[in-house]
Amino acid sequence: MPLVAGVDSSTQSSKVVVRDAETGALVRSGRASHPDGTAVDPRHWWDALQTAIADAGGLDDVEAISVGGQQHGMVALDSSGSVVRDALLWNDTRSAPAALDLIDELGGPQAWADAVGSVLVASLTVTKLRWLRDAEPDNAARVAAVALPHDWLTWKLSGASGLDTLVTDRSDASGTGYWSPATGDYRRDLLSLGLGHEAVLPRVLGPSEAGPRSVVGARRPVLGPGAGDNAAAALALGLGPGDVAVSIGTSGVVSAISTSPTADGSGLVTGFADATGAFLPLACTLNASRVLDAAARMLGVDHAGLSALALSAPSGADGLVLVPYLEGERTPNKPDATGALHGLRLANTTPAHLARAAVEGMLCALADGIDALRAQGVPVQRLFLIGGGAQSQAVREIAPSVLGLDVHVPTPGEYVADGAARQAAWVLSGASSAPTWNAAAQATVHSAPDAPHVRAQYAAVRELTGVRPA
Repeated sequence: MPLVAGVDSSTQSSKVVVRDAETGALVRSGRASHPDGTAVDPRHWWDALQTAIADAGGLDDVEAISVGGQQHGMVALDSSGSVVRDALLWNDTRSAPAALDLIDELGGPQAWADAVGSVLVASLTVTKLRWLRDAEPDNAARVAAVALPHDWLTWKLSGASGLDTLVTDRSDASGTGYWSPATGDYRRDLLSLGLGHEAVLPRVLGPSEAGPRSVVGARRPVLGPGAGDNAAAALALGLGPGDVAVSIGTSGVVSAISTSPTADGSGLVTGFADATGAFLPLACTLNASRVLDAAARMLGVDHAGLSALALSAPSGADGLVLVPYLEGERTPNKPDATGALHGLRLANTTPAHLARAAVEGMLCALADGIDALRAQGVPVQRLFLIGGGAQSQAVREIAPSVLGLDVHVPTPGEYVADGAARQAAWVLSGASSAPTWNAAAQATVHSAPDAPHVRAQYAAVRELTGVRPA
């Protein structure tokens, strides 16, 4: 049986799955941790990938491999292919002022939405390039090529040294701020607007187009185009038009498959591409599972204890509302905001109420994202709840009442790595569509009565947040 491998190089770790190319059956897997921080030397990703590959039993029997990765990260390379400085990750908000400057220079938010499908926030790569230009001009002058995390790892796996051999895919390219999902072309003028000069950009491969071969693995497996993490997860789940994935990980993501691109000048919806040739409009929050981490830490309990506390409190937490902007926020664009508790009364100052408010606040922010998709004409018919936060019983049971729809919870898995593996199988097969692995069908459905009062009390206070000191 031919085997394929998929990689998830995320903010926190590197994961590798090896699967049967025809059935999708898991053969083996491995993982390794990444260092903390919002700026990281990419060599740590490469070292972790080698460890994860070894932990997964190696690649000697693998025919194809694809890399899924965290979006937006700026990997700046000099003319020799060396990394210029630590990569700025998606959750590094130091480029927020640069985003505002770039928005003004092009003519406003709608001009950017029309150009590249998205209004700039600090996450997008072009804003990080502008920050580099202004804060570290000597480093900016050295930049000869710009890659994304999964581009760089694919390049390293190929053993190549020439910058002209860099490749990427349309899903990850769509999060740079200088590639248009609507036209399928780079906007090199926007790259120059950010960085201050031209640079080599990775060639954008089609959804099932083969890249170079890997030098890792005895069979020199063919490399797939790779994918951004959200697009890879959607591919793993087999999502189609009308399906929405709500992912609760380090970030919170509401993403949908659409047959047409979006251009939301409000900035709430970013108009990305998917991994199949369609589009992936999404709303992303900076604060998701870490809201639960923080609440558990404040209450001195583990996640099971937090879940039990939350489920013991009434819906709406008797008016206690947590606005979860603990690390600033991306959607809505409030990079300097802080979290806030509202509605404190003697009756609701209990651990159970705080636990409930934390779960509901996090879910309300994601529900706002679903509303933003609907406002762009994106159909929302089925919800899939994924990510580490989906393992919380409280999240699974409360989500339907806050999100307003039944929630499908797929069998737990490494969705990004699985999507990358499915893409690798697609590249290997040469077929017109990805192989059917039916991951989305393996889901349990959770229902609960709609609770509009929870959304209403959150909406009443979500703008009343603090501002981090300079």
